[in-house]
Amino acid sequence: MKQISVGLITNADGAHLAAYLGALAAIGEVEAVYLADASGGTVAEATQKLGAKLKGTFQDTPTMLREAKPAMALVTLEAALSPPAIAAALDAGCHVLAEKPACVQAADFAALTRKAESKHLHLMLALANRLNPSVREARRLMQTGAFGKVYAIEMHIVADQTRLKSAAYHKTWFANKARGGGGHLSWLGIHWLDLAQFITGLRVRDVTGLFANVGGQPIEVEDSAALVMRFDNGSLGTLTSGYYLDKGYHTHIKIWCEGGWLEFGGMADSPLDYYTNKVAKTERFEPPKGESGYTPFVRAAVRASAGLETPPVTAQEGLRALEVVFALYRASETGELQSLA
Repeated sequence: MKQISVGLITNADGAHLAAYLGALAAIGEVEAVYLADASGGTVAEATQKLGAKLKGTFQDTPTMLREAKPAMALVTLEAALSPPAIAAALDAGCHVLAEKPACVQAADFAALTRKAESKHLHLMLALANRLNPSVREARRLMQTGAFGKVYAIEMHIVADQTRLKSAAYHKTWFANKARGGGGHLSWLGIHWLDLAQFITGLRVRDVTGLFANVGGQPIEVEDSAALVMRFDNGSLGTLTSGYYLDKGYHTHIKIWCEGGWLEFGGMADSPLDYYTNKVAKTERFEPPKGESGYTPFVRAAVRASAGLETPPVTAQEGLRALEVVFALYRASETGELQSLA
């Protein structure tokens, strides 16, 4: 088994840190982990979860990159702090897996994409739902050609409003526009924007819609967004993205096509229902039991960084999802349709 070292760049506010530490501990292709945390707030947890894999801790990123020379950097920081850390890792010759949104404006990620491509390095935004079994099966089915032209896509991803009522949450970067770049859409809705394009092979060309704080909590970002999109084949799509529930998630993706339709929840355990005009009956794909969450995606990123497989997401694909998010923000603020190159 080919193994590589990973530099973990984070701090006490790093998102999904427990999931990332668990993944790094479990993945056999990870030989060593080096932690860079200026806050020092994650050292104890990293030590406990990584054990002997944790080969060193550093208070600054440049020193870690210079001394440890990891093959891949995993960056999980608030959005405003992410671009400099990602740039430093790329300049050090590291492939990068970055927690989304990884920027507070798409132009910053575009610059990082150009840097990564110029250095022939992977820059992978953590769009982990791509590896969910039903997502992969939906993409495979679409690629068979049995469904023909995509006519329309309807989606929603809804999470809990409960978190927004916490005074502690109000102080986090998730609730701050300058630190996080946006709210529900940039944190959760972005996954569904990526899946619509990943499954169908289409690209969003035009975006319009609105965002708002409908719950009225003291946060600086949206808890609700409604998008209308036009894809490059002329078809239309919609996404409702918001914090509305007391707990859990409600999720939905439906794709109508010339030759049938597909429908599922998009999560790791979501069954996929589909219908083709030639078969003329609804069929179901049941996802197999197995790993879920971030571990499969982190493993895929590690293996790509080791040269063992293609990356689970390219820098351009991550950039496109971000461009759609920030296009919606502009559309809502200006009242004008936003067209993407």
